[in-house]
Amino acid sequence: MHVADFVSGSLAGACGVAVGYPLDTVKVRIQTQRQFTGIWQCVVATFSKEGVHGFFKGVTLPLATISMTSSVVFGTYRNCLQCLSQARRAGCGPNTKPEIFLSGLAAGVAQTSVLSPGDIVKVRLQCQTESKQGGTGATKLRYRGPVHCLLTIVKEEGPRGLYRGVLPLMLRDSMSFATYFLTYATLREWLTPSGNKRPSWSGVMLAGGASGIVGWTFATPMDVIKARLQMDGAQERRRYKGFLHCITETVRSEGAGVFFRSLGINWLRAFPVNMVVFVTYEGVTSLLKDVDAPPPAPV
Repeated sequence: MHVADFVSGSLAGACGVAVGYPLDTVKVRIQTQRQFTGIWQCVVATFSKEGVHGFFKGVTLPLATISMTSSVVFGTYRNCLQCLSQARRAGCGPNTKPEIFLSGLAAGVAQTSVLSPGDIVKVRLQCQTESKQGGTGATKLRYRGPVHCLLTIVKEEGPRGLYRGVLPLMLRDSMSFATYFLTYATLREWLTPSGNKRPSWSGVMLAGGASGIVGWTFATPMDVIKARLQMDGAQERRRYKGFLHCITETVRSEGAGVFFRSLGINWLRAFPVNMVVFVTYEGVTSLLKDVDAPPPAPV
């Protein structure tokens, strides 16, 4: 993997996390807690009880690990593209759309191994609705921070607890990465004027935002299951016996529509976040090198 890709991807990912994290917190709370009935109600309730800090609980871990996840995604994506190109003896020719789709799918599967521990910590901190503010009536926080949350999970649930919800996470990221990379590559090609290497900045923003929406459309149902399984481990009495039981129990109690309850906020978050991600990525890449590069990982 080129150093320029790694640096650009890491900076772009960090910008995406910073921009989209407040809505990500709202999304996770709507998915896992029935007390939140909608986007605006969740925003108001979170702000009134926890302040601005409530929207950024657990943000330090994603920011700290973005470089590691970027290296896994870019390394897997590039190597898969190269292997598939060599398999059809294409040499240095452009990759086909099926090759882009399969390479994105492989990148999504590969990053699960490094993303899962940090993701479950993020989700549990986001769903910790107690305020940190002191007072006689203040509730004691179960998790005091990312490191304490990580150690508590290992202590109470064992190392396997860090990978609770890993199957829906893998299914989510494999399909979302595949469609994300394919959508961006297709739109980027369509929006690039003849004779140019890259589209205009407006084209980059449109392709990035649209690819984020497409990716999260496929990712949302598994994202709901993942979050519920991850939070289920924090309860004294577990509600779900496993992946399939979580699906059937969720449908039985809330209907199939619950899998798309957070689709609206995912769309609302995906477009501006991935627009920022791609503008940052393309801008930094153009400063570091003057060749085409794979797109950054979806946020």
